[in-house]
Amino acid sequence: MRKLIPALLLLFTSCIVFAQEVTIELFKDGFTQPLSLQHANDERLFIVEQGGKIKIIQINGTVNSIPFLDLSGQISNGGERGLLGLAFHPDYTNNGYFYVNYTKPNGDTQISRFSVNSGNPDLADMNSELPILDYEQPFANHNGGNLAFGPDGFLYISSGDGGGGGDPGNRAQNINLLLGKLLRIDIDNPSGGNNYGIPADNPFVDNPNAREEIWAYGLRNPWRFSFDFTDNTIWIADVGQSELEEINRVSTIEGGLNYGWRCYEGSQPFQNQNCPQASELTFPIAEYPHTNGKCSITGGYVYRGSLYQSLNGDYIFADFCTGEIGSILSDGNIMWSSNLPGSWVSFGEDVNKELYIIDLNGGIFKIKPAELGTEEFSIENSLSMTPNPTSGNVLFSLKDDRLQTILLLDIRGSLVSSKENIFSNNHKISTESINPGIYFAKVISEKGFSAVKKLIIQ
Repeated sequence: MRKLIPALLLLFTSCIVFAQEVTIELFKDGFTQPLSLQHANDERLFIVEQGGKIKIIQINGTVNSIPFLDLSGQISNGGERGLLGLAFHPDYTNNGYFYVNYTKPNGDTQISRFSVNSGNPDLADMNSELPILDYEQPFANHNGGNLAFGPDGFLYISSGDGGGGGDPGNRAQNINLLLGKLLRIDIDNPSGGNNYGIPADNPFVDNPNAREEIWAYGLRNPWRFSFDFTDNTIWIADVGQSELEEINRVSTIEGGLNYGWRCYEGSQPFQNQNCPQASELTFPIAEYPHTNGKCSITGGYVYRGSLYQSLNGDYIFADFCTGEIGSILSDGNIMWSSNLPGSWVSFGEDVNKELYIIDLNGGIFKIKPAELGTEEFSIENSLSMTPNPTSGNVLFSLKDDRLQTILLLDIRGSLVSSKENIFSNNHKISTESINPGIYFAKVISEKGFSAVKKLIIQ
C-alpha cells in the first residue's frame, strides 16, 4: 500500500492534530433541500437548493426574496440529481464569473459558467450561460457534483462512477471516461475548441488513451471534497458501497493517484480481478464501517476560522444517515459528536472561514466546539508534567480538576500509549519501553478540558 504511510506522514508532520468534539447552533432555516453553502469573497452566503435555485443570505441574516439564480426549469431533480454544486471564480470581484454543476433533464451532468448581473450584484444574468463541460450519466445516482477552485487557480470537479451499484461498468478505473474521477481544468485559458483548457501538469496530458481532464481516479461517489489552503492539501470524502466510508487526504501537487474503487472499498478488497497491485493505489487516511446505522459520509472542511482555537486544524465531516458529526483524531481514528440530529448533506465556509453544516431538511447551522461559554478554557496552566525530560517515569498532576485521559503521541501524530478512565488528580506513566525522542502528551480532564504538552524522553 504505497501511498498509505506517506499520506499518514503528510497528515501529521506539518502539525499535530487533536480533534475536538463539536456542537451546532441554528443560523437560518426555511430553505428547500439545500445542498451547498458558498461565499463570493464577501459577507453574503449563497445557498444552493437541489431544485435549482441559489438564494442569498445577507450579512444581517435576511434572505433575499428573489433568488440569485433560478435553473429550476432546465434541470432534472430528485434523488441524487439537481443543482449540485457552485463555485465562484477566484477573481469574481472583477469578472463576475461563477460555475455550477447540475443534471440536465436527461440526467447527464452539465458544468456551466454564468455571470453576475451587471446592474445588480444580488442577481445573476440568466442569459449568460456558457457551457463548459458535460458528460453522460448511465444511472440516476452517483453524480458527484462538487466544484471548487484549488490554490493553483484551476477548477476541480468531482464525478461519481455513474451509479448502478458496485460500478458495473468498472468506470472509475477507466481513464478513458470522466466518471469516478476528480477532474481539473483551466477555465481562464480555453483551448482545443473547448471553453476550457487542460493544465500542462495534468497527469494524462498527451496520453491518447486517457482523458486529459482527469486529475485523480478510482473514486466511487466523491460527493464533497475541499481544499485546506493552509497546508495545500485536498480532502476527498468518498461515499462507500456496503461496508466502509473513506476519507482521503493528499497534497494538492499529487496528481494521477488511483484511489482504488472498485478494486477496493476503502482499505478492503471489493472486486480484485484485473486490478492494479495494491502498491499502486492510494488508500484512505481514515475510514469507518457501516455500524450503528452509519452509511454515507458527507465531506467537510479543515477548520481555519479564528473564533474557536480548539478546532483549528480539525477536519470536520458527518454521516448522513445517523446525523453524527466526526473529526479526525491524531492517530487517524475518528471522534464522533452525537446527539446532533439532522440529515447533514454538506458543509460550507464563510469569508472568515467559519464553518456551517447544512441539513437537507432546510436548516443552516454554525459549527462550534462542544464546550459552551464565551471563552474557551485551557487546563494548561494547572497541569504539570515532571520530570521533563524523563528517562523512566513521568508524573502528571492537575489542580482543580481530575485527569481522565492521557495520550502519548510521536511527532508524526501516531499513538504510542494511552491511559483512560484515570479520575485522579495525579497519575504516573512509565516511559521505559518508549524509544528516546520528542513526544506530545494530550491530557483530557474529567470536565472535558484538554491541553497538549511536549515531552522529551531520554
